[in-house]
Parts: sequence; structure tokens; C-alpha cells
Amino acid sequence: MKIGLISDTHSYLDPQIYHYLSDCEEIWHAGDIGKKSIFSELEAFKKIRAVWGNIDGHELRTILPEYVYFEIEGLSVLMIHIGGYPGKYSPKAKSLIQELQPKLFISGHSHIVKIIPDTKNQLLHINPGACGIEGWHKVKTIVRFDIQMGKISQMELIELGPRGR
Repeated sequence: MKIGLISDTHSYLDPQIYHYLSDCEEIWHAGDIGKKSIFSELEAFKKIRAVWGNIDGHELRTILPEYVYFEIEGLSVLMIHIGGYPGKYSPKAKSLIQELQPKLFISGHSHIVKIIPDTKNQLLHINPGACGIEGWHKVKTIVRFDIQMGKISQMELIELGPRGR
């Protein structure tokens, strides 16, 4: 199963996303979607799993959870917007990781790409950076990977170009 992972669109959907994620079976959005219309556009394009982020208002928070935990292709996944990273998890993420013991932990928020193995919690952490035009990141990024029989492979970091439109 091919997954497209994005975060921090902040109400802007780069048209290149349709090209780079066209062969993905699902898109996962790690929060700060912005407008409900962005979520609806992604939902019309592919199956989407998403969480709300700190900039997302009532309209998105009523249809999306704060975090999701699920199993797919034999891999347990936890996704939350403000989660931190290995050694510096947010209190909520740390508690959820201890309770649920996912093998893949996804967060957004920082606009900083991170793909870090966490040996203490026996998981892989991914933050895809930001693919919107708001924030301090200089380059828009997304991540794409395959999941098969509980394993992640073919991990790609894709740069969509400078943060400006």
C-alpha cells in the first residue's frame, strides 16, 4: 500500500500534490489543514485519514479527531498534530505512545521534516514538514512510502519548491 503523508497545508493545497500522490492509495494529513474546503478537496481525490491541528477551527474539529490510532497492512500507526519527536515528545503524545505502543508515530506542527527511529519506544517517527505557504519553513515538503506486511519501504522525501506560491 502506497501512502502520501502531508501536514500543515494552512489552507493552501499545492497543485503538485496531485501529481506526486496520484499513485497513493491513501493520504494522511497530520493537521493544520486550514479550511474545510482543503479537506474536502483531498477527500474527493483519495481516501484520507487526518487529524485536526492547532490552527483548525470548529468546522474541522467537529469532523476530525485530535489523534488517530489504527492498523494498516500489519503496521500500527499513531498520528497527532502536536507530538514532538523522540526524546522530546509532547505530554499527550508520550502518554499515547506508552499506552498504544505504535510502530509508526506521525506528527506535524513544527514544519521541520524529521524521520527518526526511536529505539526506546521501538517505533519510527515521521514529521513530513509543511506543504503550505504559511510558516517559517523555506521549502514545501511531503513524504511518500509503502507499507507491506508491517514494514515500511520506498520512503521518499519530496520537495515541492520554495514556500511562496
